[in-house]
Amino acid sequence: MVTPARCPAILIAAPASGQGKTTVTAALARLHARQGRRVRVFKCGPDFLDPHWHQLASGAPVHQLDLWMNGEADCAQRLHAAALESDLVLIEGVMGLFDGTPSAADLAQRFGVPVLAVVDASAMAGTFGALAFGLRHYRAGLPWAGVLANRVGSARHVDMLRDGLQDADDWMGALMRVAPGDVATKASAPLLPERHLGLVVAHELHDAMQRLDAAADALAATPLGQMTLDDLQRWAVDFPPPAATPVAPLLAGRTVAVGRDEAFCFIYAANLQCLAQMGAQVVFFSPLHDAALPACDAVWLPGGYPELHAATIAANTAMQASLRAHVAAAKPVWAECGGMMALFEAITLADGSEQALWGLLPGRVAMQKRLAALGPQHLTVAGHTLRGHTFHYSTAQSTAPVVGRTARPDAVPAPDAGEALYRQCSIHASYFHAWFASAPVAVAHLLGGEGVPA
Repeated sequence: MVTPARCPAILIAAPASGQGKTTVTAALARLHARQGRRVRVFKCGPDFLDPHWHQLASGAPVHQLDLWMNGEADCAQRLHAAALESDLVLIEGVMGLFDGTPSAADLAQRFGVPVLAVVDASAMAGTFGALAFGLRHYRAGLPWAGVLANRVGSARHVDMLRDGLQDADDWMGALMRVAPGDVATKASAPLLPERHLGLVVAHELHDAMQRLDAAADALAATPLGQMTLDDLQRWAVDFPPPAATPVAPLLAGRTVAVGRDEAFCFIYAANLQCLAQMGAQVVFFSPLHDAALPACDAVWLPGGYPELHAATIAANTAMQASLRAHVAAAKPVWAECGGMMALFEAITLADGSEQALWGLLPGRVAMQKRLAALGPQHLTVAGHTLRGHTFHYSTAQSTAPVVGRTARPDAVPAPDAGEALYRQCSIHASYFHAWFASAPVAVAHLLGGEGVPA
């Protein structure tokens, strides 16, 4: 009989976005990892950027947990596997604690994971206690760990915040507010810089580990940061073993080339895991810098920041020619969001300038000043429904045939709604970001697996 895996676990949440939960999650992971403890971090909801920081901090792969996108069984399997090999499991929430359907609170309650609330207290005093009380008691039965004040101004401010709590045991400490130039020694809001799609990816900053160590040092001075492994056992959770769900080897014997570099970096670690479970050999290449595709049967061009590297993409005519030869040989390409953008003929950048692209898809894209689409989506491919999400600042105009459209979780696909799924020769392309494990047969269809209808 397989027994549950027992491990301390915390879900780091907040009353809203922008409170500092990513910084606190990464800091806590780094603090324990550098003490030799095995830490696994998860991100609640679809997100490509925060996991880069959490993986650097923990030294372990970071997967997503979402009761809709993953499904409950998938979440259970990932948590159980992580608990078996870890001293501490951390889950970063999404938006506010109760925002979205399903929310971070739903995930915490389903698996019994205590919630640590991070609150930006920079412009409050007694209201901090009211927020903490409300987050803790708004929903009956919510597992609770405590509250951490972020961006605090002074020792006197700390005292006012702590004294305002109804339950003194809720207090997990405070992180001080610092100026942007102080990141070498302290941790606060400017620690992790942002741009239009979210956080700057960790590998783009030469001092990324220094920033994480600064955050860990600041957290080490708090009651939360001073907890030992024995102390953390108060938050131990029993994660039951899930039912076995083997993945059919639909890509056995096939090599899938995955684009991966600074322009194409929106890759779920779980998607790579799914490809391997399907029997694929995964090889990586740089669409920006390599002169040709590696030997492969199929290509996955993931999302990322092609708009920041458009000139380099256009200049790599050797890769353009290699992709054309791949398509001419009727070998499949799955191009996702930024990967699709690079295949169009041209892009209008945010400053209004025009830049040619690779031209394997007819049409063009244009960057917008505001989000063009955001939210969970599902897409039916070969009779199987992939779950995922959409998140982009550009719009596309194309004459390529549209063979499907996404829909929101509570809706059915409509002719002129949702994200288009384009089919041009052996290319499938869409703004849709797919969670592969939700429908491996659909993924195999996109990548030309044996026995899968074309």
